[in-house]
Amino acid sequence: MDYLSSIDRSRTPADPFVERLWLRAQRYIAEHQITAARVALESLVQRDPARIAARMLLASVYLDEGRVREASEQAVAAATMMPEDADAVATTVHCLLRIGEMTAARDCLARYDARNRNLDGRQLTALAHACQMLGDHPAGLALMDRAQAQGFDNPDFRYFHALQMQFNGKVKEARRRLESCLQLGPTFGRASLALARMSRQTAESNHLDYIRAQLQRVEQGSEDHAAFEFAQYKELEDLGRYDEAFAALERGNAIMYARRPPDAGHEDETFEGIGQLVTADFIHGPGAVIEGPVPIFIVGLPRSGTTLLDRLLDNHPDVVSTGERTDFPRQLRWAANLHGNDLIDAPLLARLPNIDYAELGRRYLEQTQWRAPDSPFYVDKLPPNYMLLGLIHRALPRAPILHMVRDPMDVCFSNYRALFGNSYLYSYQLDALATHYIRYRKLMRHWHKAMPGVVFDVDYRALVTKPEQTLSAIFAHCGLRQVPGCSDLTRNTTAVNTLSSAQIREPIHARNLGSWRRYEKQLAPLFEALRSAGLLA
Repeated sequence: MDYLSSIDRSRTPADPFVERLWLRAQRYIAEHQITAARVALESLVQRDPARIAARMLLASVYLDEGRVREASEQAVAAATMMPEDADAVATTVHCLLRIGEMTAARDCLARYDARNRNLDGRQLTALAHACQMLGDHPAGLALMDRAQAQGFDNPDFRYFHALQMQFNGKVKEARRRLESCLQLGPTFGRASLALARMSRQTAESNHLDYIRAQLQRVEQGSEDHAAFEFAQYKELEDLGRYDEAFAALERGNAIMYARRPPDAGHEDETFEGIGQLVTADFIHGPGAVIEGPVPIFIVGLPRSGTTLLDRLLDNHPDVVSTGERTDFPRQLRWAANLHGNDLIDAPLLARLPNIDYAELGRRYLEQTQWRAPDSPFYVDKLPPNYMLLGLIHRALPRAPILHMVRDPMDVCFSNYRALFGNSYLYSYQLDALATHYIRYRKLMRHWHKAMPGVVFDVDYRALVTKPEQTLSAIFAHCGLRQVPGCSDLTRNTTAVNTLSSAQIREPIHARNLGSWRRYEKQLAPLFEALRSAGLLA
């Protein structure tokens, strides 16, 4: 609570009763007496509404109790009174983004305006991370460049600075920055993996000796350990040493799977619950009227080509990409007044019948339309939103929905070869991957049946082999005017922050079609599971 203390120091002393309440609330928090802490803080805020630190702590307590709306109310009110303190602003923005208050977070950063302030490297970096979370990557990179110019330096900073360079299209500079990060010496698997992905390795220029040396030093079973194995896989594959590459990939996935295996029963319950509850009758109901920019939702499995489609749509003069956004699931939890980290779970499912979907749609638009000030359409790309399509359509019936469809083996292998951290846990084991894919396809069949004609399937193969023809059909579905030439990826210079952020600036290509066949023998169990489910010819 250091940043809360810094906020408190910026204000005049309160009356003794308020001070006693503040100390009592902090003691209750330390003793894990959450209800008692809430009561004390509510009394404090009622008596002293300008006590910013108390409002922020109360917001945190409300979140612990699962009450998103009350947490939002306190955090937004505190943000409007924030003092001229970089640490407090950065922490407040993180809190606002966590609960889906994107507009308030943007306004908080804009009021502070770090461009002309005398800040140290640590403060600049904290604000840069806040900009990154908000999706303002040019501003984030500018702040990190300032921190570097001041001499601020450590391995983490170099790594995140390199990522910002990559997101902003400065791939060569990012590569040099990552190389310098590795020269600092610690075992740092994420940097090695990012560097391996950034370009094709050759026999004359690769990092295999470095990676193998670090594998002997890294903490065994850690995420860094897994990252070094994923990096080794990528570099060995570039060199055509496929058997060694897959062995490294298996080891990396096994490490991640052992760290936190997915709860198969929980996932099955969630998917079944969605299909049983969100029926055609459930979906039919009043939603929000869209006045102003119209969102276009792009969904699909991760690594199915959603970023590619997003970039191509961003080439259209009437469309702007807003990046990978969590706004709809955040607003869904606000509407349900139920905090949680999962996209959807059993407690949230239980509250779906009581949500005001028109209000949900309006809230979503309030938090997102500012991203498209000069465009009639904007893209909201979050692959797992495919689980929420019925809810999206009910809340925003005029919003076009595009679903990326990629060859089952290609997309499953592309998931298996990616390191997602603690996201998409199914991707780290072939049986779990096959099971998840089968559930995904079943749910998509359900959406097509419940909402005929609403979801437009975009075939990845068609998009990369016949891009102009495929885009023409996409434009027609979305209500966009026909504009030729949008398939030229190289003309798009806007920032992008996904795993494919380095590759997506190349001309469109079909090199990844059938890439799983290099490992046909090793992937035979996955192939058989999908074939047995009737998903392969």
